[in-house]
Amino acid sequence: MDHLPAHVAIIMDGNGRWAKKKHRNRLFGHYEGARALRQVVEAAVEIRIGYMTVYAFSTENWNRPEDEVKGLMKLLRETLLKEIDDLHKNNVVVRFIGSKVTLGKKFWDPLDETCSRTWNNTGLQLNVAFNYGGKQELLEAFNHIMEENPGTPITDEMVKAHLYTAGMPDPDLVIRTSGELRLSNFLIWQTAYSEFYVTETLWPDFRKVEFMQAIIAYQKRNRRYGAL
Repeated sequence: MDHLPAHVAIIMDGNGRWAKKKHRNRLFGHYEGARALRQVVEAAVEIRIGYMTVYAFSTENWNRPEDEVKGLMKLLRETLLKEIDDLHKNNVVVRFIGSKVTLGKKFWDPLDETCSRTWNNTGLQLNVAFNYGGKQELLEAFNHIMEENPGTPITDEMVKAHLYTAGMPDPDLVIRTSGELRLSNFLIWQTAYSEFYVTETLWPDFRKVEFMQAIIAYQKRNRRYGAL
């Protein structure tokens, strides 16, 4: 328990493939993926992880079939309303991070209103990356910096202060399920020195045991940050 990551980021991949193996539609896989997330969050609370960021919906996911996108929107609302009380009771802070440029207040305000009851909690901070794209995050950060500091050289600290994750430590560990070996436009700036853990397990089958295996693998790593 003395060498835990402060911040774990997760690319929850494989819902569609899992559903196909079960001869079900893709939305069935997404619903089972929500159950997996509940278990992983419970495990993170139990071992006192400080921050967790999960990749729920990317800026590119809008290109998926319309019925799948609508189903994901419904799943998001249902899961949030169903789980928010338990998350609050377990001292979890819930925040949605993502671009507010392409989705306005009409979309974000109801989510923030629901989550706001948890914002004074002191336990795990759960960031749900929705309408999220790493490139879009950086573009917005650079634009804000140039508006506020015209003609001033941009520094590392300026960028960090304008990211969706401002004030949070960078992820120590990035977990990706389903065996894919790519970052998929997720936390591009923040993961410069993150440790990566990739498993062939599809996300709906990734539960507490698999999460703990990823944590143990991280604990065996020697992080040098470019030094010897």
